[in-house]
This record gives sequence, structure tokens and C-alpha cells, in this order.
Amino acid sequence: MQKTVAIVGAGGKMGARAAEKIGRHPQYSVLMVETQAEKSQALAASGLHVTPFEDAVVLADFIVLAVPDAAIGKISHAAVPRMKPGAALIALDAAASYIGELPSRADVSQMITHPCHPPFFTEQATAEARRDYFGGLAVQDIIVALVEGSEETFAEGTELCRAIFAPVNQAHRVTAEQFAFLEPAMSEMVVATAAALMRASLDEAIHRGVPPAAAQAFMAGHAQIAMAICFGAEKSPFSDAAKLAIQWGLREIIRPDWRRVFERETLSSAIHEMLHPPVA
Repeated sequence: MQKTVAIVGAGGKMGARAAEKIGRHPQYSVLMVETQAEKSQALAASGLHVTPFEDAVVLADFIVLAVPDAAIGKISHAAVPRMKPGAALIALDAAASYIGELPSRADVSQMITHPCHPPFFTEQATAEARRDYFGGLAVQDIIVALVEGSEETFAEGTELCRAIFAPVNQAHRVTAEQFAFLEPAMSEMVVATAAALMRASLDEAIHRGVPPAAAQAFMAGHAQIAMAICFGAEKSPFSDAAKLAIQWGLREIIRPDWRRVFERETLSSAIHEMLHPPVA
């Protein structure tokens, strides 16, 4: 039986991706929902029918929130009370769930999903897929978590998530708390920060007179070999001098207590700041 899927935020990049992917599957009927007037008008101008939010949430079997993280809590509070029994709400980020900003309803399921994105040191079938860093052409894994609700609905929702992020290799099930450990704790607060630090160090070397081409080539190669060693793609170890340099960096550049980002109090505080940034 065909399932109705409402894409809230259909006028954004992620919403458009999701609608296009789901639309390839005849078992799904897609409702495009966009509350921002400019984006809604753009969808209509391109020939797409835009369904009002109030209509879509009562019709949908699945509601996908392709919206900014900070809007998930507010939109879910508007959607969940109106959803039909047995329907499911799918958020694309765990932050709002982790700090308790999702409303609870006994006869509605709620789940979270997110792409792992194509991994490095993995072969892809085509040149286009090898240049796809987000996913959609390249094969990737996804993670899924059931916040509350029906296992049967969760299984159906997982198949929908596979369609959204296709082509998908594995859908890894985690708990809602483990989801927050992966994002934002690991992937954004640690990994993205480390990448930003790498870029800042490149800019600083150039600022201090290193020719840009030389600095960029040296960074690109050394970033790849360092990750290859750390993640097991390269079996040769770091040199003894490099190991000492890493120990110095962990002591002098990285906070020694950085693992506290995985503690509930710290992570909750960080997420609250992310979703409710202080007014300047």
C-alpha cells in the first residue's frame, strides 16, 4: 500500500534531495511542504505543488523534517499533536531529541536518521561517485534511531531513510543517546573542529611566508597519510618523532579533558547553545 510522505522544508537543499530520491519509488506519495514564502514560491514557479503544513501533517504516514536543527523542536511541537495515529516523525538530527525538545505521543512513532556520508579510503564505482563527498551518487551508510514508538513503523521508516539517502550500503541502528554521541559530539564538535584547525594551520603557514602551492600540497599529502595511519588504511606507523609531536599537540593544542564532550551535562549544554545561540 502506498505511503504518504510529507517533506517539511522541501524548498531547501536537503528537502529537495529527499523529495527527488523518494519520488523514484512508486510506494511513496510525496507532499512538498515549505513554510518560507520565498522558497514556497520558487517551488510553485518550478511547477511543483506545495501542500500547506496544516494539511500535510494530518495526511502523512511519515513526516520528514528537512529543516535546520534549531527548528526541529518548534516544528515537531506543531506537527505531532496533529499527526494521525500510527504515523511517524523523522528528524535528521539528534540534538533536539537529546535535550528533550521533542513532544511525546503514545500513538505516534518518532525516529532520527542521518547519512554517514561516503567514507574515505573506500572504492566507488564511477569517477562521479568518487568526487561525491555528500552522498547520493556514492554509496554510503546511514544511522537510524527509534526515539519512541512502534518497531514495525520503525522498520518501514528505515526503508524510507534508505530511499532518502540512496544508494545505501548499511543502516546502522543506534540508540538516541548514541546518535548524539556520533553527532554532534564526535562528528561536529571533534572531527569538524579538527578539520577547521587543519585549515587554520594551513592559512597560518601561508601567512608566515610559505608559498601557497607548497603549503597546500604538503597539507593535502600529510592529512591523507595521517588519516590513513590512524584509521588503518596504511600499515606503516608514525615515526618516533611524529609520535612525540602528536603527544605534544594533544597536550598543548587540544584540551586534555576533551572527552568530556561525551558527558551528558557538557553535551547537553553544548547542544542547547547550538540550538539556542546567545543573542549578540
